[in-house]
Amino acid sequence: MNQYIHSSVKLGKNVEIGHNVVILKNVIIGDNCLIGHNVVVHAGSEIGESVRIDDNTIIGKKPLSSPRSIFKVPDNLEPARIGSFCQIGAFVAIYAQCTLGERNLVADLATIRENVVIGNLNIIGRNVTIENYCRIGSRNKFETNCYITAYSIVGDYCFVAPCVATSNDNYMARDKTRFDYFKGITMEDGARIGVHATILPGKTIKRDGTVAAASVVSRDVQEATIVLGSPAKAFRAVPEAQLLKNNMDKET
Repeated sequence: MNQYIHSSVKLGKNVEIGHNVVILKNVIIGDNCLIGHNVVVHAGSEIGESVRIDDNTIIGKKPLSSPRSIFKVPDNLEPARIGSFCQIGAFVAIYAQCTLGERNLVADLATIRENVVIGNLNIIGRNVTIENYCRIGSRNKFETNCYITAYSIVGDYCFVAPCVATSNDNYMARDKTRFDYFKGITMEDGARIGVHATILPGKTIKRDGTVAAASVVSRDVQEATIVLGSPAKAFRAVPEAQLLKNNMDKET
């Protein structure tokens, strides 16, 4: 079996490792992990217990930087950290200085950039992108092909439907003034966004706020209010049965 595992790597008990795997220096992998074929784990990365990582995934990747990039990549990024009982699909890229809590599911083709912190028990669907400098809470659902822009904050129990787009640059890459105003979106606990909606820079969806499908949000969404349209406007209150307080998961 063709593998490269640096002599400094610490492997737990009952770790299964596939063909063509590369595990670089000072990596720590806990007990009962399953590492698929062609996986690359970059130096210093930490993987908890009972983690499954599927084929062709990269953990701890360092970002690239173009001469035209707004922000330069620091030289001192910390290694990636993956909590216990996570499931990570095939062809996933998890960058350096990314921290995932426990029991997260990251589906095939997802990308999680550097300087991202993610809590516990999230579902991150196929081909989802979470850009850098995001803070994600626990028990959220990010569905296929949604895009979470850099500098965003997401609380707990939020829902983001397929193909949602979020943005952080009102100046659309022109005018140096924009550097002072970059701001992602904020989703407070229980906020929800429908399929193909667009959230403009710096907007907040307050607790239980709900954005209807295909809406364009150009103003903050108030608590427990459904908005729809382009630009999105208040439609009605969120039904009592759908409020977060009536839909909390049982503790796991």
